[in-house]
Amino acid sequence: MSIADRSAGAIETVGAWLLGLLWILPLAYAVWTAFHPAAYATRFDLLAPLTLANFVAAWEAAPFGRYLLNTTAIVTMILAGQFLVCTLAAYAFARYTFPGKSVLFALVLMQLMVMPDILIVENYRTMFGLGLVDTIGAVALPYMASAFGIFLLRQTFMTVPKELEEAAIVEGCSTLGVLWRVYVPLARPVFVAYGLVSVSHHWNNFLWPLIITNSVETRPLTVGLAVFSSTDQGIDWSIISAATLMTAAPLLVAFLIFQRAFVQSFLRAGIR
Repeated sequence: MSIADRSAGAIETVGAWLLGLLWILPLAYAVWTAFHPAAYATRFDLLAPLTLANFVAAWEAAPFGRYLLNTTAIVTMILAGQFLVCTLAAYAFARYTFPGKSVLFALVLMQLMVMPDILIVENYRTMFGLGLVDTIGAVALPYMASAFGIFLLRQTFMTVPKELEEAAIVEGCSTLGVLWRVYVPLARPVFVAYGLVSVSHHWNNFLWPLIITNSVETRPLTVGLAVFSSTDQGIDWSIISAATLMTAAPLLVAFLIFQRAFVQSFLRAGIR
């Protein structure tokens, strides 16, 4: 290995460590603040007493359980809809030839360049016209399809040998049978990775749920967390940190469990 290659590798390593520190420091501060009394939120003391009172206060300060249930329902509905729509669309783009295929796929890719916030007004008008304002369905419905999901699954389906599909047809599989028994199992790591991306994005989505929901019965966690920063007594960073950790914990656990499949799926799809 040349000196230039070693230098480049060292620079990349140092850069990665710096980025890692930038990411971990806010999380470490949130963990420290959440497990200590409010008096220790702005000072570091190794002898500071540990407490779980902040988590209890965060849970009782708002209907946290209801917010958690709403968020879980929203991301589950979105993920199920995206898996269905994206799988069918990706299979069609990967294995079928039809007029306008290239144009349609180009239109799908163009959606990756459109910020979702641009569509908020039209989405709200649509939900209002359907009578779905202030419902969980209204939060989920605009995201039932994903251009990124279609692209990622299409890239994966195109790597599946055609001979496997032909063998399944000879064995009597229908078109949907081939998709379900051949393509979906082989793309399982990609489904896991995309599921993590989708769940993470919609678990943390704030602006659209804030606009389309008005009641506790339909608000997700991100909107509910605003309660902790809108009190007359001021901001209690210990309670806010505890609530933030309870909100982020499911995502952190899911990523730690599926991180290997997450990385391998993008490499398999040819994304570097």
